[in-house]
Amino acid sequence: MKKLVILGGGTAGTMMAARLARALAPSAWSITVVDRDDDHVYQPGLLFVPFGQSRPEEIVRPRGRLMPEGVTLDLGGIDRVEPDRRRVHLLDGRVLDYDILVVATGTRTDPTVTEGLTGPGWKRSVFDFYTLEGAVGLAAALDRFERGRVVLNVVEMPIKCPVAPLEFLFLADAYFTERGLREKVELVYATPLEGAFTKPRAAAAFGDMLNRRGIKVEAEVTVSGVDTEARVLNAYDGRALDYDLLVTVPAHRGTEAIQRSGMGDDIGFVPTDKHSLQSVGFPEVFALGDATNLPSSKAGAVAHFQSEVLVENVVRFIDGRPLLPAFDGHANCFIETGFGKAMLIDFNYTTEPLPGRFPLPGVGPFTLLEESRVNHWGKLGFRWIYWNMLLRGEELPLDHRMAMAGKWS
Repeated sequence: MKKLVILGGGTAGTMMAARLARALAPSAWSITVVDRDDDHVYQPGLLFVPFGQSRPEEIVRPRGRLMPEGVTLDLGGIDRVEPDRRRVHLLDGRVLDYDILVVATGTRTDPTVTEGLTGPGWKRSVFDFYTLEGAVGLAAALDRFERGRVVLNVVEMPIKCPVAPLEFLFLADAYFTERGLREKVELVYATPLEGAFTKPRAAAAFGDMLNRRGIKVEAEVTVSGVDTEARVLNAYDGRALDYDLLVTVPAHRGTEAIQRSGMGDDIGFVPTDKHSLQSVGFPEVFALGDATNLPSSKAGAVAHFQSEVLVENVVRFIDGRPLLPAFDGHANCFIETGFGKAMLIDFNYTTEPLPGRFPLPGVGPFTLLEESRVNHWGKLGFRWIYWNMLLRGEELPLDHRMAMAGKWS
């Protein structure tokens, strides 16, 4: 029997396990998913925890319950990979052989990259919301915050869910408004980007919304360090941003196991063909989701679209057929804007977010680059889809290729 090993039991790895379990004959292939713990976190839900709109127990489920029949979940943890020998070394000392390896190890936040960030103020006046612990701590900090300056800083790109920092600011604006404290709270967005977002039309739309909400943008901030005792964020260009509460989006890195394996780039992401999703340098290794170095968003929807392409290419690789260069960088995501509304963007490698209707041309029900309550309900409804369809590899009424129908260019 041949062996297929998936590294990572998060969104991308779980979806691939479900799809491959249906695509490969169980009599010919065994499928094993490797991770270090049994906690699967619904990461979009982390955004809502600081504002009391989600409870931690609502966004965590056991990985084992999410695995399809016939797939083995191994919680031995990943130490390193020997790609030349097709072996995975586990943290508990065991070794797994493989014929095909799928890397879905995601990305991790590393606050130690930024000098001083984890100093005396860490988890006191400095919090993140990209981890469950950070989101819970930030919820308590916001609850007792009544006046002062809140600075949200993105240390560097790439990050998971590039719109999440904007969502946090919009939700913070609504949160303090509803508490009657908005005039006493200054909100500042310190970003390494030239503006609110990377794509011109979306950047203009988000920038306009930030301006209307009274949220100041400090652009092109390259952080040199943080003095958590003095509560100052310092930039290489000499800017010093004072804060009372710092919400940080720390530097992101690939998993340490990939770095130890010599399979990653200089920050630990797997060099991957951006259309076929085959790794560069190791033909029997494929990668998807946040673990790759692709110029696409690190988001669950992207992993979903990639999984549709990758399962076909894994089968083609097994059969000795040419791989399909089919992934176009398609990404879409809802952006919470507060007060019961949200926006939606849909784009790929070559086409920026455009206004229009989605997914049905002229009908919607969702609006692109425009706030609506329907979009907000779409964002909330996605949680059910995630647990009951996405992770199970079910077909959704969305093509992995971005469509121009319904968009106004």
